[in-house]
Amino acid sequence: MSAAVAMTPLPSPLPWVSLAGGHGSLVPLAPSHHDDLCEATRDGELWRLWYTAVPSPEGMRAEIDRRLDLHARGSMLPFAILDSVGKAVGMTTYMNIDAANRRLEIGSTWYRRSVQRTALNTECKLSLLTHAFESLDCIAVEFRTHFMNRQSRRGIERLGARLDGILRSHQIVRHPQAEGSLRDTCVYSIVAHEWPVVKAHLRHQLARPRTH
Repeated sequence: MSAAVAMTPLPSPLPWVSLAGGHGSLVPLAPSHHDDLCEATRDGELWRLWYTAVPSPEGMRAEIDRRLDLHARGSMLPFAILDSVGKAVGMTTYMNIDAANRRLEIGSTWYRRSVQRTALNTECKLSLLTHAFESLDCIAVEFRTHFMNRQSRRGIERLGARLDGILRSHQIVRHPQAEGSLRDTCVYSIVAHEWPVVKAHLRHQLARPRTH
């Protein structure tokens, strides 16, 4: 018979925090990041990708407001991703926060094209996971993505997350290029006892020389 897990819930809302690294940093999302983020989303016209939900320049103000409102409600902690010179190059969040069960998802993440597949991405995930497991004492951290988003799935798997399953016909897609289609959602997770190995793996990835 397994022992019961007696743990206090996560704080709600999660407190603001900044997470600094050698390649950039994560800071609390604020309206002042608007112009940088509009420039970032234009790099690759990311909002045109039908299997993602990246805001357009015209929708950026509303997206920032939406994420800040969800923080006030206790279901999201939104960050702006800054590069090494302090320019906002993307967004990420802790979301779908299950305070009672000490679980959350790292999601609603996007980076401008010029910094995708760079050390900044790996470092941001390492910072977010470290804070989740070592400061918030989470039991599990999830990642979710569209079944058709092969790049995102490969990136999540490179972190060391494992596929829990696929939620079939999970959500209705509202992107103009696929209006009304149904999204199959791939659900991945890292659980607390796996964290030391994942942490060592991510540190190794950051220490390796980059070829691109």
